[in-house]
Amino acid sequence: MTKREQRKRYATVCGWLLLGAFCLTPARAQDTERKVLKKVEAQYPSILKRRGIGGTVRLKVSIHADGSVKDVEVLGGNPALADSAEKAVRQWKFAPGNESTITVAVTFDPNS
Repeated sequence: MTKREQRKRYATVCGWLLLGAFCLTPARAQDTERKVLKKVEAQYPSILKRRGIGGTVRLKVSIHADGSVKDVEVLGGNPALADSAEKAVRQWKFAPGNESTITVAVTFDPNS
C-alpha cells in the first residue's frame, strides 16, 4: 500500500469517526415518543399541485412542556412548499411532556 493510499484511508476513517460523533451528540437527541394530539394538514398550493410539483419538507419543531409548538425551522425540502408546511405544523398540538425538539416531515403528493 502506498503512502497516498494510506493517507486516503486514514482520512476516510477519521471522517466516518467525526460523522459518527456528530450524530451521537446530546444536542441532536430527539423525543421520538411525543404523540401528536392535533395535526393540521398543510394547504397544498393549487398552482404547484396542478403542475405536478411535490416533495417532502423536513422541519425541526421545538415543543413547549404543555405540548404547544414553540418554534419551527425548515431543515430541507422544496422552498415553494416550505411555507405551507411550516404554517400547518405551527398549529399542531402534542401530548404534554418535557420541552423537546423533534424532526417532522410533511409530504406533498400531487397525485393525491
